[in-house]
Amino acid sequence: MKKIRWGIIGTGNIAATFARALNSMEDSSLYGVASRNVVRAGEFAKRFKIEKSYGSYEELAKDPDIDVVYIGVPHTEHKNMAKLCIENKKAVLCEKPFAINSKDSEELISMAKEYNVFLMEAMWTKFLPTNLRVKQWIKEGRIGKILHIKATFGFYSDYDPDSRLYNPSLGGGALLDVGVYPISYITFLLDKAPDKIISSAIIGASGVDEQNVLVFQYKDGILADLSSSISCETGNDALIVGEKGIIKVNHFWRAESAKLYDNSYKCLDEFKEPFIANGYEYEAAEVNRCLREGLKISPLNPLTDTLSNMRLMDEIRKQWGLVYPGE
Repeated sequence: MKKIRWGIIGTGNIAATFARALNSMEDSSLYGVASRNVVRAGEFAKRFKIEKSYGSYEELAKDPDIDVVYIGVPHTEHKNMAKLCIENKKAVLCEKPFAINSKDSEELISMAKEYNVFLMEAMWTKFLPTNLRVKQWIKEGRIGKILHIKATFGFYSDYDPDSRLYNPSLGGGALLDVGVYPISYITFLLDKAPDKIISSAIIGASGVDEQNVLVFQYKDGILADLSSSISCETGNDALIVGEKGIIKVNHFWRAESAKLYDNSYKCLDEFKEPFIANGYEYEAAEVNRCLREGLKISPLNPLTDTLSNMRLMDEIRKQWGLVYPGE
């Protein structure tokens, strides 16, 4: 089997995590890495045994030996980097959030269709074996009709107005950084968007949402309680409650296990599958599969879901009056 040759744009922590995943896969070749700093790119290449390093993103995008590019730069650079790769006929796996807003997302999706290239958001949570089993339990009716879902992802970080977390010019705030996880998770589990959104946020001195609470309401009687934070530790668990039982997923965004209970909290089933590497290998494997089969959109993580989630986040920010520079 011919190896899929990957390039990485960015040399930060998330790019390093993805590089480790690729190096664990027999059907992938980590071929190139690009940074605006050629020394940093060279150091990253040496660290992960990458054949080529580039001192500009354009060099990587134009390299004919690269099949697909993973974009792991800050949020505000996603659109420009994805456009650069698409224009050079490169398949793209773009880190979440896909873009700053739905308008930019629509533009990228339209471009990918025009250039006939593969494009997917790197929402790795949706490909984890544990979460696939949770969705299977739901579809099998193991807990009956879904009534309520609770999911949170929040952590404490020191306030730094120049950091990507708190800087509006870098798309800072809890919603885009970690709130995208519970929003994507519920869309993944239910295969639909909410009919009504009620939300509240604390907009700090940073000018971005430092914590938020979202209520999603569905016409069929489901309520979802979602929250995210960059200023306080709220945990990162999910609870899916049905008429006949409950599913608990610890660390849902990086889940390696889940338990299914009846309404008396008697455990009826448990699934546990540790990652092969670090969890990013599953989304990379899906990209490889799609490229080998000639698919331009992943059926497991379609661009329609990505765009729907971006529109939800647009609506939520509109409720708060949060607008990023340049929008």
